Amino acid sequence: MACVNDCDTHAPEAVGAPPATLKILVAGGFGAGKTTFVGAVSEIEPLSTEELLSGVGASSDPLHGVEEKTTTTVALDFGRITLDERHVLYLFGTPGQHRFWFLWEELCAGALGAVVLADTRRLADCFPAVDFFERRGIAFIVAVNEFDGGHRYGPDEVREAVGLGPEVPVVQCDARLASSGTGALAALVRHLLCMSTASSSSSESGEPL
Repeated sequence: MACVNDCDTHAPEAVGAPPATLKILVAGGFGAGKTTFVGAVSEIEPLSTEELLSGVGASSDPLHGVEEKTTTTVALDFGRITLDERHVLYLFGTPGQHRFWFLWEELCAGALGAVVLADTRRLADCFPAVDFFERRGIAFIVAVNEFDGGHRYGPDEVREAVGLGPEVPVVQCDARLASSGTGALAALVRHLLCMSTASSSSSESGEPL
């Protein structure tokens, strides 16, 4: 699948056809920057369900590495971005705390792909999201959110540490910057387009998918 990270193949567009709407999830561990990511790239005022961290929450979700965090998403974040004239993305940020993971099943219904944010200060926290999407056959990329003061790892180092296959794109981003977040979303769309092209080619040739 040589086209996974850079594919220039596009399906023909019908004249005057409305843009395709794509549901995309933004997932990752507690404090990985999901709410910040959605808020930075959304062209509308994002819907956020953040609440102040309580003593109960702090005891069940350790703050090691994210001591400055004072709020957490308890349901979802929602935003929208027009990526280009052919694609409008609806973004759904998942809650990161373990006790809210039951919401992931409902949020992933109809999702075409996901951005998994990885925080190199707590890299293991992205493992559950990676496992969740792999088990459900949902395409995803891993975006390494480069926090100030965090160690900088190259994409190959992150790929090896997380146990990703060569077909999964790994990109670097700063969740605070709209341009950086948009770049990560564009990488996911390219990945989805390439997977669709590869699947269509295999079907036409009679090869197993």
